Amino acid sequence: GQRDEEEEHHSLETFTFYLSEPLSKERVEAFSDGVYAIVATLLILDICEDNVPDPREVQEKFHGSLLEALSEYGPNYLAYFGSFVTIGLLWFVHHSLFLYVTKATRLMGLLNILSLAFIGGLPLAYQLTSEFAEKSHNELEAIQVSCVITFFASIFQFAIWTTALLHERETLHPFARYGGKEHAFMFAKLALYPCVSLGAFFLTCLLSEFSTAIFHLMQIVIPFAFLALRIFVRISLAVIKSMVSLSRRKVVLLEEEEACLSPTETLS
Repeated sequence: GQRDEEEEHHSLETFTFYLSEPLSKERVEAFSDGVYAIVATLLILDICEDNVPDPREVQEKFHGSLLEALSEYGPNYLAYFGSFVTIGLLWFVHHSLFLYVTKATRLMGLLNILSLAFIGGLPLAYQLTSEFAEKSHNELEAIQVSCVITFFASIFQFAIWTTALLHERETLHPFARYGGKEHAFMFAKLALYPCVSLGAFFLTCLLSEFSTAIFHLMQIVIPFAFLALRIFVRISLAVIKSMVSLSRRKVVLLEEEEACLSPTETLS
């Protein structure tokens, strides 16, 4: 019986050590960069294959005007650029995250693979949003599938950072730890895509008539939100610090007033 208990305890220790066992951070980054590059390339291959007008059609239907022919594929090009920007920003967030990761564990590697699995689904999201861009009965479902793919691709990135925080002394740079200079900014950067994609999903459920406008607005707003994110975080932290300092001043003033009062006045 004692041997069985010792073996079980040893197996649990081995399992926990296995999850926290370090991986090569450089190989995790190299594999991730390769996946992002392939997914971005697939987008342009799809648009070159399916969204280039036929020369005969240009000559007969558009009287030789290539620009008029290309304008007919405008929604498809918009979906392509929106998907490419999404991939680029998710790569940027991934790059920023691993700048502060000093050691990658196996659990972080597993979460990274799950994130890359949904990153690989972004060409599917592009195909759906480009095929059903014009008020079809499947338009709402196509946009919701795209929001779900974006949500899970980004939420697993957030999970990598959360996992790193559990062992922050070993896995994170001091700037990104609790109370570090970049902690709040990193939190906001990683939470932006999950929050916006989830919000867009529920908005399309409530306002199905404006689902296309909501989805494209999300793709346009997020890049500008990334540019303004650091300013917003700094303003928010300044407001929080001022509120905390004001509350502390009030406490100090109350303590000083109580100290000035006599014992009988204090009891009363």
